Amino acid sequence: MANHQRHSGFTLIELMIVVAILAILASIAMAAYQNYTIRAQVNAGLSDIAGGKTAFESLVVANSLTTFDVTDIGLQTSTTRCSEITMEPGADGFIRCELAGHPRIAGVELTIDRDDETDLWRCTIPIDDQYRPDGCDQN
Repeated sequence: MANHQRHSGFTLIELMIVVAILAILASIAMAAYQNYTIRAQVNAGLSDIAGGKTAFESLVVANSLTTFDVTDIGLQTSTTRCSEITMEPGADGFIRCELAGHPRIAGVELTIDRDDETDLWRCTIPIDDQYRPDGCDQN
């Protein structure tokens, strides 16, 4: 009478297949997370400068001022997401953020322009659609 023991568990091949599947899933997740992070950084940059629109409007329209700077409209000259914030005062002025952060967007200029004829603001940024905030144009 032979005593046959049956071994239970996973074979090496089965474990290698599981590891390969996990590696594929991890690479997909990392790419998606990177895109999400870049988009969040761009939106944060837009948020950093969008707060200045109301004060900008007030100085240009109500007070007819043509010379003021970013600190006059309540903005800082730089933030975590904007290495530099600049502006051009006036009826057709703009507020600009030079993005900082991820290497794919560092140095890219995010601009909100004021149109004197329509009194509307327009957002422009020269980056891929997948990173561009809603309502912003390519250029």
